Amino acid sequence: MNITYDNMKKDLPPEQLQQLFVSVGWSDGLETPEMLTNYNRPFVNSTIVISAWDDEHLVGAVRVLSDKMFRSIIYDLLVLPKYQNMGIGTELVRRCIEHYPMSEWLVGTSKEISGYYEKLGFKINNGAFLTIPCKHFTI
Repeated sequence: MNITYDNMKKDLPPEQLQQLFVSVGWSDGLETPEMLTNYNRPFVNSTIVISAWDDEHLVGAVRVLSDKMFRSIIYDLLVLPKYQNMGIGTELVRRCIEHYPMSEWLVGTSKEISGYYEKLGFKINNGAFLTIPCKHFTI
């Protein structure tokens, strides 16, 4: 297996990206045709996108929003379950931080997997993120 990484391509194949989200349990696969057509739009509009490939097959991806100086936020770190525990997620995060090494890096995650990010150097802070849920994912 020869995993290659691409930090130039933001326009990831929507169908492969959607399957990646389904495989990690972040989508039930019931997106509307319009959502499927635009599945890669958040990636295209992100500051950084890094993808992991096994030949022509998308096996992992991460996207970042950043002001390129003070703050950078990791969104959607995904790795196909079959490829997990092989260092792909770690490499995707490492490559993100390499772009803006002086920036404060943030990630929103669940308590269950926060230990993964702590192993990568992230620290739990006492601040709070407040949200207004995305209308695409709420009824």
